[in-house]
Amino acid sequence: MVNIIRELTRSIREYKKLSIITPILISMEVVIECIIPFITATLVNEIKSGCDLNTIIKYGIILIIMAFLSLTFGGIAGSTSATAACGYAKNLRKDMFYSIQNYSFENIDKFSASSLITRMTTDVTNVQNAYMMLIRVAIRSPLMLIFAFVMAFVMGGRMAWIFLVVVPILAIGLGVVIYKTFPLFRKVFKKYDALNSGFMSI
Repeated sequence: MVNIIRELTRSIREYKKLSIITPILISMEVVIECIIPFITATLVNEIKSGCDLNTIIKYGIILIIMAFLSLTFGGIAGSTSATAACGYAKNLRKDMFYSIQNYSFENIDKFSASSLITRMTTDVTNVQNAYMMLIRVAIRSPLMLIFAFVMAFVMGGRMAWIFLVVVPILAIGLGVVIYKTFPLFRKVFKKYDALNSGFMSI
C-alpha cells in the first residue's frame, strides 16, 4: 500500500506547490468562518447592553471584511485545488501511458486492452477527484470540526456537549457506509471493463 501511494505521489511533480498552497488557504478560510459567529455573538451582546451606532457599524464592517476574506480564500483554494488535481491526473495518465509502452505482449494480454482503457480513464478520474478532496475537503472537515468544538465551548452553553454525542454517531455511520459500498466498487470496475471490451468488439 505504501509503495502504491509512493508511486502515485510521483506524478504530482510541478503541481506540488499548488497542493501545498490549497490546504493553507482552506485553513485560513475555516478559521475566519469559525470566528464570524463569535463576533456576531459579541455584536448581539453589545446591542443588548445598549451600545451606540458607531459600535454596531464597526462590528458590521469587521464582519463584512471577514466574510469577503473567507470568500476570497475559498475561491482561490477551489481554483488551486482544481488546477492541482487536473494537472496531477494529466501527469498520471502520461506516466501510465509510457509505463504501458514497456509492457510485454504477455502483460497486455494479462490485463486486457479494455482493462487498461478503464485504468487510464475512469480510474484516473476517480484518483483525480480523490486527490482534490484530499487537499481540500480532507483538510477542511477536520479543521472545521476542531475549531467548531473550541468555539462552541468558548461561547459556553450545554449545546456544545451535543458535539460529543453526535460526532461518534456520525463516525460510526460513515464507517458502515464505507464498509458496505467498497465491495460495490469492485463490481462496478468489472462492469467498466466489460463495457469497454464490448465497445472495442463493435
